[in-house]
Amino acid sequence: MPNRNRTTDVSCMLDRQRQRIHFNENERVIHTMKQFKRYLVTSALPYANGPVHIGHLAGVYIPSDIYTRYLRLRGADVISVCGSDEHGVPITIKARQEGVSPQDIVDKYHNIIKESFRRLGMSFDIYSRTTSPVHHKTASDFFRTLYEKGEFIEQTSEQYYDPEAKQFLADRYIVGTCPHCQNERAYGDQCEKCGSTLNPTDLINPKSAITGATPVLRETKHWFLPLDKHEAFLRKWILEEHKEWKSNVYGQCKSWLDLGLQPRAVSRDLDWGIPVPVEGAEGKVLYVWFDAPIGYISATKELTPDWEKYWKDEETKMVHFIGKDNIVFHCIVFPSMLQAHGGYILPENVPANEFLNLEGDKISTSRNWAVWLHEYLDEFPGKEDVLRYVLCANAPETKDNDFTWKDFQARNNNELVAILGNFVNRALVLTQKYYDGEVPAAGELTDYDRETIAEIPAIKKGLEDNIENYRFREALKVAMNLARLGNKYLADSEPWKLAKSDPERVKTILNVALQITANIAIVIEPFMPFTSEKLLKMLQIAKPGWDSIGSMELLPAGHKIGKPELLFEKIEDSVIEAQLEKLAATKRANLAAEAGKQVTPQKENISFDDFGKMDIRVVTIKAAEKIAKTKKLLKLTIDTGIDTRTIVSGIAEYYTPEELVGRQVLVLINLEPRELKGVLSQGMILMGQDATGKMVLLTPSDKVGSGTIVG
Repeated sequence: MPNRNRTTDVSCMLDRQRQRIHFNENERVIHTMKQFKRYLVTSALPYANGPVHIGHLAGVYIPSDIYTRYLRLRGADVISVCGSDEHGVPITIKARQEGVSPQDIVDKYHNIIKESFRRLGMSFDIYSRTTSPVHHKTASDFFRTLYEKGEFIEQTSEQYYDPEAKQFLADRYIVGTCPHCQNERAYGDQCEKCGSTLNPTDLINPKSAITGATPVLRETKHWFLPLDKHEAFLRKWILEEHKEWKSNVYGQCKSWLDLGLQPRAVSRDLDWGIPVPVEGAEGKVLYVWFDAPIGYISATKELTPDWEKYWKDEETKMVHFIGKDNIVFHCIVFPSMLQAHGGYILPENVPANEFLNLEGDKISTSRNWAVWLHEYLDEFPGKEDVLRYVLCANAPETKDNDFTWKDFQARNNNELVAILGNFVNRALVLTQKYYDGEVPAAGELTDYDRETIAEIPAIKKGLEDNIENYRFREALKVAMNLARLGNKYLADSEPWKLAKSDPERVKTILNVALQITANIAIVIEPFMPFTSEKLLKMLQIAKPGWDSIGSMELLPAGHKIGKPELLFEKIEDSVIEAQLEKLAATKRANLAAEAGKQVTPQKENISFDDFGKMDIRVVTIKAAEKIAKTKKLLKLTIDTGIDTRTIVSGIAEYYTPEELVGRQVLVLINLEPRELKGVLSQGMILMGQDATGKMVLLTPSDKVGSGTIVG
C-alpha cells in the first residue's frame, strides 16, 4: 500500500487547490458568459528608445503570450499583434544625445526588441512598427475621418518656444525646478524625483533642453479630442457593463471619470512623427498617444486582408495587455477614438498589471537599473523558460512586486529543478532502466491509481478558470501541481522497491507516471514553451491539443521514448553573485554621475587679500566624543600647533569618535568662535563629498607637524 504520510503536505495543497477551483467557478459564470468566434490579443507597443526589460515582460508580454498560447491550444481563432512605438519626443531626445537621426534610433531598438522577443519565445503573429507605410496611412486616415466628422475641437493656446532653436518645445524638452520637491531637473510633464505630474508652466526657472535658453510663451494651434463628450458612454460601458475588470483597472477608470474628463490634444509641434493630414497643420504631427494604439489596427492590416473581422465583428473578443501606466489610454482615450470613428469593436477586457521593482528599487531605464532581456538571453543561454517562469510566478497582478536574483535562483533550484525536473527525470530514467525506453502496458489500476488520475481533470479546470480570468500567477501554480502530483505518486508507489517482487505493478506505475508526464507537456506549454517542446521531443510525440489533458492514452504501450535529459540545471551562487555585482556597479556609477551633476557652481570671486585672511592648518585630533541629545554633532579636541582647543563638527553620521582620535585633518582655525549646544566651537573642519554622497575628511598624504599652514 502507498505510504501517504510521507507526502501529506502535497495532499493538503491539492485539496486547497480544489477548494480554490470550486470558488473560482462561481466567478467564471460572470467572466465567460459570452462566447466568441475569434480573439484579438494586443500587447502594449514597447517604446523604441531602448531595449525591453523584465518589468515590461512581467507587466505585459509574458501574460499576453500565456493567454495567446492557451487559446491556440484550445483551437481558437486567435491573432496576437504587437510592434514598436516609434514616434514621440523621447525618440528625438535620444537621437540628439547620440548625434544620429530619429530613424536611426528606432531602427536600432526595433531590431533589438524584435529579436529579443523571438528568442524569448513570444508568439506574436506579427511584430510591426509605427514607422511603416501601412501605419502612416492608417493613422492619417483615422485622423481625417474624425476630423471630417467634426469630432475634434481646435484650440489656440500659449506654449513654450525656444527663440534660439526657433521651435516650440514639447514637455520633455523643458526642464526646470519642481515646485513640489525643488528638484532642479524636473521635466515639463513630470518630476521623476517626487513623481508629480506637471505642466511646463508649473516649472520654476524653465530652460530649453535643446539650447539651455529661457523659453518664451507663444500662441500655437492644436486639435483636441473632447473626451468629456464621451463621458456618458464610458461610464455606462465601463462602470456598468464591465464590473468584472481587475480592481486596479476599474478603480483607475472610475477615478478619471469621477474627476470629469477634459479635451486632450491629439497634435504636437514636432518634426518627428506622422504629419497632421489637414491644411494649416504645417510643422505639426499626431501626438504619439493618438497614433500608437492605431498601431494595433495597422499591424492587423499588415498581417491579414481579413483584418476587419478582427476589428469590426461583434463576435470577436479583443483583449489589451498593458501596464498600469497605460490604463487611461486603453480604457478611456482609445475607446473614445473608436467610438467617435464608428464601426469598430471595443475591448472586452484590459488586464493591466502593476509594476515590477528590481532588488527593492524602482526599475529605471535612465539609471540603467534594470535586467535587460537581450543581456539576460546572452548571459543565461538555454534558460529562457526560467525567466518566463519566475516572472509569471512573481507577476505584479494586484500590487507592485519585487524581482530579486536570490528569488530567481530559489525558484529555479527549488521548484523547476526539484519538482518539475525531478519528476520527469525519474519517470523517464526508470522507463529506460527497466524497459529500454518502451512504454509499459498498464495492468489493473488500484484505488490509489484512480485517485491520482482523477486529480488531472480538476487541474485542467483550474487552469482554464484562472487563465480565462487573467490570473496567470495562480494558473502557473495549478500547472505545477501536476508535477507535484506526479512526484507524490512516484514517492508513494516506490516502483524501485517493487521491481523484483512485483514487476507487473511497476509497469502500471510507470505507465501512469509517463501519462502524467505527457499531460505536463501540454499544461506547461503556455508558460514554458521551450520546456514543453523539449519534453515532447524526449517523449517522441507531437504536441497534443488542450482537450487531451486528462487522457491516459497519450503514450500507447510499446511506444519508444527518447533519451532522457535534464529539463533544468541548478544555478550556482557564483552566477547570482555576478548579477548582484553588476547591479552594484550600476548603482556606484549612478551615484558618481549624480554627484557630478550636483557640483555647486563657483561662488563670486574674492581678492587675494580675502584669501590671505583665512588661516587653514593641519591639526591633530586628540579626543572626540558625541554631544548629548544630538545625532550628528561631535565635540573634538584638537592640537593646532599653537594651542589646544575645541571645535564642534556634524560628522557623527560618517565617523565614530574612535575613528577620529589621532587623525590629522584640515581646519580653518580663525573662524569666529560660535557656541553650539553649549560648546564653544573655535574653528571648522574642512571636508569634501565623495561619489556616494558621504562627507569625507581632507587629510595630508604624509604626516606633518600640527600647525602646518595650508596655503
